[in-house]
Amino acid sequence: MIPGKGIFMQYRTIDMAAYPRRDHFTYFSGLAYPYVGVTVNVDVTDLLAKIKGEGLPFFLTVCWCAAQAANRVPEFRQRIVDGGIIEFERCRVSHTVALEDGTFCFCVLEDAPGFADYLREGRAAQAEAKRRSSIQEDPAEALDKLFVTSLPWISYTALVQPVPSPADSNPRISWGRYFVQEGRTLLPVSVLCHHALVDGIHLSAFYQNLDEEIKKIGKT
Repeated sequence: MIPGKGIFMQYRTIDMAAYPRRDHFTYFSGLAYPYVGVTVNVDVTDLLAKIKGEGLPFFLTVCWCAAQAANRVPEFRQRIVDGGIIEFERCRVSHTVALEDGTFCFCVLEDAPGFADYLREGRAAQAEAKRRSSIQEDPAEALDKLFVTSLPWISYTALVQPVPSPADSNPRISWGRYFVQEGRTLLPVSVLCHHALVDGIHLSAFYQNLDEEIKKIGKT
């Protein structure tokens, strides 16, 4: 167990002797910039119609879909700790929240049993985060998090995110402003992951999961 202020995050330790990507892990762990990322335009036509029709919060709705999609990929729940790998049962979201002074703060969204609960608890968490207005985060409590942000002002084709040194292994998920193309509404979604843990096949799995989650919410 990894403790963090009374919160105990459930995880298992990967057996590196039996780990099929052991050579890849060693190679990419030694690179100065060990990250791999991609930006994909995701179809949110039906989802946006539901959001507008029911007055749902756009960011939290997409965040729910992204968190569900990421948690369905084991590699997105893996983290590098002391030269080895641990895999969490579930990962929470730490996302940015805009403040009135033009800056932002961090907000942690706990896992919720359902979409409606997630929206309700998410609104409360965002209000509390704005009250605290802090970007301080305990490194011990950041291990099980997915880092999420958005650029709602622009549609983009690529995104470069700041990363720490030494490198961390938390996936970073972001999206920009949606746009219409050939009658469909598309949302640019970017993902950045540590290549010692995540390959292209895992990125592809995330986007497939994301498409399924978006369709699931859009049709309910």
